Formats: sequence, structure tokens, C-alpha cells
Amino acid sequence: MANARHELILRLISEQEVTTQEMLRDLLEEQGFCVTQATISRDIKHLGLRKKRSGAGPGFYVRGGDSLATLNNLLTDVVVRIDYAMNTVVLTCHPGSAQAACAVLDRMHLPDIIGTIAGDDTIFALTRSEQSAQVLTSLLKSHIWG
Repeated sequence: MANARHELILRLISEQEVTTQEMLRDLLEEQGFCVTQATISRDIKHLGLRKKRSGAGPGFYVRGGDSLATLNNLLTDVVVRIDYAMNTVVLTCHPGSAQAACAVLDRMHLPDIIGTIAGDDTIFALTRSEQSAQVLTSLLKSHIWG
């Protein structure tokens, strides 16, 4: 449930200027998520959101600096399996979370990845060679699961 809510929060703040936790709570409730202010506060911290100001208007939530810890937290929460075949790394995620995880993977700018594509619960990451896929698989497993 938290993964779907986190994905929705990221989508909401990317589509509109969400200025308060109350506004975020109302938007989540419109989408069927009944949450408390304390839950929203934890979600904001977990997702690394921060407020950005534009001009004289109120600040609005944006993704914070994507620290390695924040990226690892999201990937750790949603990725359930990593494997490779030939020059393609496959990440299996909880249903509905692959696109958010793929966006995190893209922001990591890993040199072995040529491109990625995500469905509902699966990410394909294309590499230049099978050896690159093997190295990337090991790297991701160690980053995500230690």
C-alpha cells in the first residue's frame, strides 16, 4: 500500500504544485488513500521531498536532492528480484511500482545502462554486453540488498 501511495505522491507533485501537507492529503483522498498527517509527514521524509519557491508564491513540494540513501530506500522497498539474460537486466518489482523505480534507476546515471523501459511490475535495462549486464546485476543487488 505504501509503495502505491508513494508513487501517487511523486506523480501528484510532478503534475501540479502541491503547497501543503493538507493539500497532499486531500489529493490522496481523492484517489482513494485515507491517510493521517503523520503518515504524510513520514512519506515526505521517506521520499526526500523538499519545498521549492518560485517567485513570491508559496513553496511547493519537489523531489529533494536524490541522495544515494533516498534512492536505495525506494529501490529496496519495491524491487523483489534482479536477474539478467544476455545484455538485458530485468528487475521485478511490486505491482504498480516499476515506473517509479525505473525513474530512480535512470537518475542514478549508471554507465552500464544504455536505456530502460518499465511496465507495471517489470523493468528492462539494456546494456552493451552480457558482461555489462552481469556487472550491473551484481552492482544493483549489492546496492539494494547490501
